[in-house]
Amino acid sequence: MSLAYGPDLPCLGKRKEAVAVPELRKDPITGRWVIISTDRAKRPTDFVREAVKQKGGFCPFCPGNESKTPPEILGYRSSTIGGPEAPRDTPGWRVRVVPNKIPALGIEGNLDRAPEGMYDKMNGVRAHEVIIETPEHDKTLATLPIKRVEDVIWAFRDRMVDLKKDKRFKYILIFKNHGEPAGASLEHPHSQLIALPIIPKQAIEELEGAKQYYQYKERCIFCDVIRQELEDGGRIVAENNGFVTLAPFAPRFPFETWILPKVHDSSFDNAPTHVYENFARALQTLVAKADKVLDNPSYNFVIHTAPVQDGPNDHYHWHMEFMPKLTKVAGFEWGTGFYINPTPPEEAAKFLREASVETPTQQLVGV
Repeated sequence: MSLAYGPDLPCLGKRKEAVAVPELRKDPITGRWVIISTDRAKRPTDFVREAVKQKGGFCPFCPGNESKTPPEILGYRSSTIGGPEAPRDTPGWRVRVVPNKIPALGIEGNLDRAPEGMYDKMNGVRAHEVIIETPEHDKTLATLPIKRVEDVIWAFRDRMVDLKKDKRFKYILIFKNHGEPAGASLEHPHSQLIALPIIPKQAIEELEGAKQYYQYKERCIFCDVIRQELEDGGRIVAENNGFVTLAPFAPRFPFETWILPKVHDSSFDNAPTHVYENFARALQTLVAKADKVLDNPSYNFVIHTAPVQDGPNDHYHWHMEFMPKLTKVAGFEWGTGFYINPTPPEEAAKFLREASVETPTQQLVGV
């Protein structure tokens, strides 16, 4: 953050121009504060970054290289007419799920919680899986046929349903790193799933914030956000029959965008079949719009869902958070927990909403 020093007095005979004042905005769910720098607001072209481009080279995720990954856990394959499906770990798949080759933690063993003086520890047990989204190396979620995007969403769901049977796991995190600046070590389209024996602190903060709001108002805070944003319209990016895509009121990052189901549901894996189709359409449209407005940026997305051992509840609402990699977190953010966002969400939503994209999702508002 730069500071200007010296007198700030109007010249005689001249009218002082109005200066935009930065805003502090509070996230109503977590209570987290962010700084929206309206005095130095940035348009999409103001961000210095390198667009994600294909670099080539050997890829273990491409068809024909199945032996270069651990044995697949799940594969969606198309059978030939009158013939059997292609066998596992061979070409012929549409989506393929494999264990992470170098996981930070392992899936075998018991938790074995134990003290060490005043400290607590347990065995590093967790499942870490890679969802290879397509056999086509040069495709993205924006350019795949919509049915192939649905396959990816179904792979998320099927793996969650299977892993939640393991009572050691309390939380399942699904996320995507797209582009090297966002943490992707391989450029072939893929996302990741990690099943954890503990509930992450950020998830607890969101869950507790939603619960407190529900106890006070007897309404889901996410449902209220959807209702208010649809009435106002200024932060809406797109909408379809099942989902609304919006810029949150207090975004941490420029062009941060959320996708929320219109019908209340606390867990991603419990949704009816038609919900995943609408979610795939909403996700594809958002990525296509971001690619057009921000010139194919690196990004992360994370699916926020209720803990896997909990039943359905009325206070939490699953959703996805999409964050283009346009700025860096620095000392002020680390020292205060505040985030500085140089693009007001109303402006970000307008740029994305007005971006015309050609995808198989023409049902969506703003397309």
